[in-house]
Amino acid sequence: MPAKLAVFDLAWVGRLSFEKLSCAARRLDMEMGKQAEKAEGLRKLHMGPRILILANTWDVISARMVEDAGFPAVASTSAGVAAVLGYPDGQRIPMSEMLEFVGRMARAVGVPLTADMEAGYATTPAEMAEMAREVVAAGIVGLNLEDVTGDDESSQVEIGLQAEKIAAVREASASEGVSLVINARTDVYLMPIGPAETRFERTVERLRAYRKAGADCVFAPGIRDAETIGKGRREDFSKRFRNIKIIRHCWRMLCLMTK
Repeated sequence: MPAKLAVFDLAWVGRLSFEKLSCAARRLDMEMGKQAEKAEGLRKLHMGPRILILANTWDVISARMVEDAGFPAVASTSAGVAAVLGYPDGQRIPMSEMLEFVGRMARAVGVPLTADMEAGYATTPAEMAEMAREVVAAGIVGLNLEDVTGDDESSQVEIGLQAEKIAAVREASASEGVSLVINARTDVYLMPIGPAETRFERTVERLRAYRKAGADCVFAPGIRDAETIGKGRREDFSKRFRNIKIIRHCWRMLCLMTK
């Protein structure tokens, strides 16, 4: 092949490759833009005026059922996904498997999907930031974060470190172009942790710290009486204290939908 023709061919191939890369980059920007819009949509749903009911799902079919039933958003359950894949609950499933599976769910529905990421499968803010980037890459727009990493109260993360982890998720996801909707959970009541007479005050202390660190909303599962739930709603959480009883019964509600 003549030298000039060879140079021309190489230039043509280079131009073609550049155009393909540019096209791929534009498609990626569009996808990220849509994902960011879903995240903002989910964030607005938490601000009312209607109560947001998040039905937990455990695979693509259940996620589509919830969407088809008219729910404006879908949540994934860590226990349900782990069970489908043959793992017990409590961060026994590898994060890569959880994200691969829940990412399929997120891509299968048109509404926002928020994932239960347990305690983040991480022990440091740096590891939590990497987790957040992988959550964004999977197409998910929100996540639930617990403040216990094991099966007993000794595993509750120190309040300052948990706040740092939440801040790391906020910063890392925003830098990726999708500011994840962070639902920060404390298990003071659910486990339960510590003396009963101080549980409410310790719960409020933690949830305030989590909101200050960047959580969009806060979650205290295990509160079962209306009076305590009402007290929580009256605290200064910018009206983003999730109604625990609505979320607790979503699995049962979804089962009823299939009958």
